[in-house]
Amino acid sequence: MIFINTGEKRLSPVDLDSYKPLRELVLEAIREAIKNGVLKPRERLMEIQLAEELGVSRTPIREALRKLELEGFIVMVPRKGAYVADISLKDVADVFEIRAALEALAAGLAAERITDEELEAMERLLVEKVEAISSNDMDKLVDVDTKFHEAIYRASRNQRLFAIINNLREQIQRFRSTSLSYPGRMQQSMQEHRDIVEAIQSRDIQLSRQLAQEHIENAEQSMIDSIKKNGLPWA
Repeated sequence: MIFINTGEKRLSPVDLDSYKPLRELVLEAIREAIKNGVLKPRERLMEIQLAEELGVSRTPIREALRKLELEGFIVMVPRKGAYVADISLKDVADVFEIRAALEALAAGLAAERITDEELEAMERLLVEKVEAISSNDMDKLVDVDTKFHEAIYRASRNQRLFAIINNLREQIQRFRSTSLSYPGRMQQSMQEHRDIVEAIQSRDIQLSRQLAQEHIENAEQSMIDSIKKNGLPWA
């Protein structure tokens, strides 16, 4: 089934006084609307309407849609236009399968190449994660979780690997809060992060790879359990 917007205004105009480039503001606004379910799967995206709602011309809208297609958030149908991409359990499994392999590689390389300063930064992120869990601040938890994994990517000293994982970043973000919100997952994830840091700190390459892969596999299982219990969050 294809959904067509009835014309109701759901997006707020972008902040034209922001320091960010306009195309970036438009991209973020549409992406967040998709991630939060404001723009729903299989919904047709009209350039004119999006431009009116966001208070911009059609040019940055067109640029944003092209980028979102590359990220997997929308699909372009020949002679019909742009639609919000549907997401299935297979899509979830595909993303996590790729991520598990890349995270394991990054953690193994980090165990070889990380600096003492980077290890200290990761320790501080663990403290921040405990604080976020204690205050049940999901936004902060997702932010800290993201920074923790980025710290491992940077410590791998492999720019190509970092770029490949970054291409998956937004698709990963689409799943992260759902996985972390599953009962018990916050605390489990916290312990897994501690174990990964200890393995990297010990320069144990194989253990770092193993723990990183298991961490992502556990996150995937929490995601699947949440879907089975509550249904697809974006449906």
